[in-house]
Amino acid sequence: MKLFWVDVRPWDKKKMTAALESGADAVLVPEGFADKARELGLITIVAPDGDLVLGDDVVEISIDTKADEVEAARLGKSKTVIVSSSDWTIIPLENIIAQADGVIAAVDCAEAAKTAVTILEKGVRGVLLKTDDINEIKKTARAIKLESEKLGLVEAKITAVRQLGMGDRVCVDTCTNMKPGQGMLVGNSGSAMFLVHSESLDNPYVAARPFRVNAGAVHAYVRVAGGGTKYLSEIKAGDEMLIVNHEGRGETAVVGRAKVERRPLMLVEAETCPPDGEPTRPVSLVLQNAETIRLVRPDGSPVSVVALKPGDLVLAHTEDTARHFGMKIQETIVEK
Repeated sequence: MKLFWVDVRPWDKKKMTAALESGADAVLVPEGFADKARELGLITIVAPDGDLVLGDDVVEISIDTKADEVEAARLGKSKTVIVSSSDWTIIPLENIIAQADGVIAAVDCAEAAKTAVTILEKGVRGVLLKTDDINEIKKTARAIKLESEKLGLVEAKITAVRQLGMGDRVCVDTCTNMKPGQGMLVGNSGSAMFLVHSESLDNPYVAARPFRVNAGAVHAYVRVAGGGTKYLSEIKAGDEMLIVNHEGRGETAVVGRAKVERRPLMLVEAETCPPDGEPTRPVSLVLQNAETIRLVRPDGSPVSVVALKPGDLVLAHTEDTARHFGMKIQETIVEK
């Protein structure tokens, strides 16, 4: 996920409160105000006496010349660099983020933030919002949330559905009420995952639990916030998960608990439907064998796993990279 920082210099309690309420990742405060900021809530403080030391862990650079650009790119390889410019048409931000990953762009509005996080597809690491408008803080937070995780989802055609024996499966209970069409990306492989729907629908058997995804067996990979994966067996309270809707838009949800229970299982297998000439990719997942477990159709509607049959289309996400300890690597790994 992209970082959302708010500049609270000079000190302003209302701006600080708005940053906290908007879910900002960090705030910049003047020296001597770190404790005042901490009194209002738990958040990363960037200051000469903060959690991240300004001038050491975090460096600010105003980009006015080509030399400034080169220096920002150099520092951005090992530090977090806040870059600002009076005119980005003279010194394109693309030049810096193409060479460095630790770039935070100083912006003054939500529109500028949206542009910064999508430049060159990968965008900046995050933005620092400088504004006196409380509403702009909230607007920018929403914009970052919408733009920071956008995943390509593809159609996958069901090839087989098979009943298995008993096994341990994981329900991930988050601190977010999900909407219809939202769920988590889960798969037997870390590079090929189904979109597993949340329990956000009422049914005759049990009341809706929109905070929950009955995600699959303990061995499965699940996508977490920040681009990594974890085994479902590793998920615990406080972890940050990636919630995805049928359009591929993601947001972060915090785990309240993960429940591991022994249940009857089933295997769902599919193949992606790529454009002509491109190879298909297998996608599979072991899930609980129950009517309330659902995948997602291309139109965003849920479909129960017990109603799946060969030829049905569902949504999946695939990647070309392998993973090692949940992180992407360029390596050949065969999972089947």
